[in-house]
Amino acid sequence: MQAYKDGVKKFDNGEYDLAIKGFQKAADANYEPTQTSFFIAESYRLSNRFKEAIPYYKKALDGGIVNPEAQFQYAYALKTAGQYAEASTQFSAFASAPNSPKNLQERALREVEILKIADRLKTTKLEVELKDLPLNTSGAEFSPAILGKELVFSSSKKEKIYKNNGQAMLGLYKVNIAEDPWQTQGTPVLFSKEIFAEDANEGSPAFSPDGKTLVFARGNTGKKNGTADVDLYLSRNVNGQWTPPAILPVNDSLAWDGSPAFSRDGKTLYFASNRAGGAGGIDLYRTNMDASGRFSKPVNMGRDINTAGDEMFPYVAEGGKLYFASDGHPGLGKLDLFSATRSQGIITIENLGLPFNSPQDDFGLVFYEGLRKGFFSSNRDGGKGDDDLYYFAAPEEPDSTTIAKKDDPNDPMNPKNPNYVNGKPKVVRYFLAGDISENTTPSQPLDSAIVNILPDTSDVPIAQVFSDAAGKFGRHPVEEGKSYVLLVQRKGYISKREPFSMNGRTIPPIFLTKVLTDTTYYVSVKLDKLELNKTFVLENIYYDLNKYNIRPDAAIELDKLVQILKDNPSMKIELSSHTDARATDAYNMTLSQNRAESAVNYLNLKGIDADRMVARGYGERELIIPNAKTEEEHQKNRRTEFTILSY
Repeated sequence: MQAYKDGVKKFDNGEYDLAIKGFQKAADANYEPTQTSFFIAESYRLSNRFKEAIPYYKKALDGGIVNPEAQFQYAYALKTAGQYAEASTQFSAFASAPNSPKNLQERALREVEILKIADRLKTTKLEVELKDLPLNTSGAEFSPAILGKELVFSSSKKEKIYKNNGQAMLGLYKVNIAEDPWQTQGTPVLFSKEIFAEDANEGSPAFSPDGKTLVFARGNTGKKNGTADVDLYLSRNVNGQWTPPAILPVNDSLAWDGSPAFSRDGKTLYFASNRAGGAGGIDLYRTNMDASGRFSKPVNMGRDINTAGDEMFPYVAEGGKLYFASDGHPGLGKLDLFSATRSQGIITIENLGLPFNSPQDDFGLVFYEGLRKGFFSSNRDGGKGDDDLYYFAAPEEPDSTTIAKKDDPNDPMNPKNPNYVNGKPKVVRYFLAGDISENTTPSQPLDSAIVNILPDTSDVPIAQVFSDAAGKFGRHPVEEGKSYVLLVQRKGYISKREPFSMNGRTIPPIFLTKVLTDTTYYVSVKLDKLELNKTFVLENIYYDLNKYNIRPDAAIELDKLVQILKDNPSMKIELSSHTDARATDAYNMTLSQNRAESAVNYLNLKGIDADRMVARGYGERELIIPNAKTEEEHQKNRRTEFTILSY
């Protein structure tokens, strides 16, 4: 059906609002109902409309959708709608499913634990009045910033439509803050003609303390693929005029970089990025600026703040306390507002609770004239549109200048302090244990396997344990924030490395009820038997069309084979390359031989002796799918394998 095909094309281009329209036509015609429902659900999710995705995820799952992530995303969408009990049920079912991706299984188990305390978070209510601003529209208004007596924010008011969500593209606009900020209204005007690109989204303004420097995010122009098309820009106010924006050197060309914020002294810039090397998702980073405007190398703000989820929209208040939004720390739904406080070297993360947080996105908090009142943004139920601006104020009290609770949250004797029990600090001891089995169906436990526990930066073991008759190995202590590698060896089996990281596994203090808590993480490792002529497919070894040079993505996979050969020094292999059947047999034989030799040469350069490897091209002579028709079937035929020749 053409409408379905059009929907797939729009979906692949990230034009989710247009994709939904195509898929809806297919749904009305009952064309591929299960897959169509899943595409509609994913289109809503990827354009940040989780609640709308719920019925379509359910229909896809009821129809037997095989996508391994569908149930996780369904559960997460239920959480954003405040349907905590059903969300917990779905997360639990996903975590126990045998084909669920391992990284999402861990997140699902964490979500189950978070949902157990959702009601407790709801009771954390501050004495704060809250009201949405009269200037909100059916579009988006978010990320408020204060510049003197003006409120500057992001809003969907441009003429061009953003194909991701069907809304007008975002720009920076301003309005005067009323004497009574509740009444801030009127028609917002463009912040500056110099800060305006009609074909891009512009958002998240941040001003230096003196109001002379603006940093903001600009992107989604379509010039880059996906989220990498968002970068930070800087403009300066010279003689009352804002200069044309210049892209900042701290951007990563392969990443999303956004939601900037200045420190109170203006010497540090905080921002969010999903660049490689973080804790997962989007992380918070900081960079220092010198007097001449040069920036230092960005530094990740660490695993106490950053999680496997997203951390965004930082803001540093008077006194230096950091506020930010996160969907990785225990919260009520998607992005919740949190504060981070450092005391005696310990960073305490606190959920701001009600009324700041809801099951939807709550983010972009800023204070106005002290620490009792300010603005933030949310797409919670009851608003006027997508994202709306809200004003908050704590009641006037003679001894109150902040929105903090009356009792000191950092007092060890305060029962609400999540880091202490009866004045004693909470301690968690982490351990690693697991089991070793043969990679067969059903799997058989392996005894006497040697498990070397290595730091991820060295091949020198920090411990060595052995599997027992049931294939299990005992507990070994591991540290928060550190990563390890398990090198497992057993006679007659191929030695294998299994990574294990503590990143994102730290248990938040709010979960702890005792002074001392022990928790053990389990790892299962399956070993392949050393057998002559046994063949293994190397996943994700791709070549450009009609070429045989080693691409960077293929090098990553070949490096894994390098490690296998180094860990099994007596093993000799044949490395073979196979093509699909879409060219002549002679051409494919030559191409596959060149590709096999190219891979062997790469392994040799990485330190593997040439006499341990034989390169052989088979062309199209050993097709897995002889009559391949789809591109996916052709891809299965185009593969790289290695076969054990001797050991």
